[in-house]
Amino acid sequence: MPDKNIAIIGAGLAGSLLSIYLARRGFDVTVFEARPDMRKDAVEAGRSINLALSDRGIAALREVGMDAYMLAEAVPMFGRMIHDRSGATKLLPYSGRKGEYINSISRSGLNIALMNEADKYDNVTFHFNERCTGFDVESGEVQFEGSAASDKSASSLLPETVIATDGAGSPVRQAMESQMPGFSSTSVFLDHGYKELHIPPGKNGDFLLEKNALHIWPRHKFMMIALPNFDGSFTCTLFLAHKGGNPSGSDGATEPGFDELNDEASVIDFFTREFPDAVPLMPTLIEDFFANPTGLLGTVKCWPWHSGGKVLLLGDSAHAMVPFYGQGMNCAFEDVRVFAQMIDKQMSEPPACGVPAGASPSGVPSAGGRIDWQRTYEEYGQLRKLNTDAIQDMAVENFYEMRDATADPVFQRKRALETRLEQNYPDYFSKYSMVTFREDLPYSEAQLRGNAQDKILMEICATSNELNKINLAEVRSIVDSLAN
Repeated sequence: MPDKNIAIIGAGLAGSLLSIYLARRGFDVTVFEARPDMRKDAVEAGRSINLALSDRGIAALREVGMDAYMLAEAVPMFGRMIHDRSGATKLLPYSGRKGEYINSISRSGLNIALMNEADKYDNVTFHFNERCTGFDVESGEVQFEGSAASDKSASSLLPETVIATDGAGSPVRQAMESQMPGFSSTSVFLDHGYKELHIPPGKNGDFLLEKNALHIWPRHKFMMIALPNFDGSFTCTLFLAHKGGNPSGSDGATEPGFDELNDEASVIDFFTREFPDAVPLMPTLIEDFFANPTGLLGTVKCWPWHSGGKVLLLGDSAHAMVPFYGQGMNCAFEDVRVFAQMIDKQMSEPPACGVPAGASPSGVPSAGGRIDWQRTYEEYGQLRKLNTDAIQDMAVENFYEMRDATADPVFQRKRALETRLEQNYPDYFSKYSMVTFREDLPYSEAQLRGNAQDKILMEICATSNELNKINLAEVRSIVDSLAN
């Protein structure tokens, strides 16, 4: 006899938020996590890549009353601060409208807050040190192995349904791939990896760089970024090819790689040459560089995301992406919000007996009757797949924009032109703004409209060196014609 509950595999950001959404709708939820409870054990260093919380993620947090709480611990970032090799900086605003910015937030801090909130519900239970080792697509049974030192025994569970939020390396997705004929899965990795570094706060907790900006050191074939933390520090990330030696330009120079930075002298020489203004701010550069792992950057796409009503892939397990649009977490949170809408839609339908559907104390429909999980999963997948494909592709494209284009004078004029358009026409949205500040706009539509706008604006800025001579009304008219 199956357990009458929902099993969530993975207590990361998406899984923890999803447990809150489901608990508020009256479901019994059990969350299984392979790692120890991060509220009790130190979080592994070197793999965070600070999160940029924006409107899509905020909208999901708002529905469970956690938006204001989390934003109070975030640092607003109003634009990209570009650093050239001489140390000169230039701010490229994210938007020309007031009140539109992204928020630097701690991954572990947000995850802990979500787990604490979920723990307030009697119908949510967390099990840590329980690694998913297998999933049977036909029966829906999940296999686990306890990873605690005192318990290596295997166990299994047969819940009503399983939702896998277990990340890019999802064991559940791998089980589906091996057992489901026609299941398609691709993993495409960049030639570049990443390494996390650190800029500490000043003596009085001061920020040693501009506080309200995402800092970028673009160097054409590689880059470093830095995001502010609430305590005055910055989390830096170097994005660099795994292997150096490839030609990097017409001057015959070769591209550097992590494989070439293998001792203290090579690291100091590289950073002093490429990021001279940052080096004095990084007293633990050498220690951090060799202590922290070099991470991979990949895109995972798969389909279908479900097997009947037995299992659903959600978040990174279905569509892991590279971090360069700052939308991985925001997209996963939007997944949760859209999925909940699918459940609410079904719960609000009158039962076959004609008895009106009930409502929970939270104001959302109550899980009084059984949910047709297969129908819910199918509707959710059909609605989301097009949009997650779009943001995954845009995230890869934005890597090259951040690394290469942000230092290009034409691109910088294009961003300045977009800022002026948004200042003068509040209903105009750049591609970046459509993705980041329009939670009402599907990613796929933002991609289509944004690409068309970008092409036109880059052409205009390539032929005009003086921004003040560009006729905004004419540009707006051209952009509007693209929608017709």
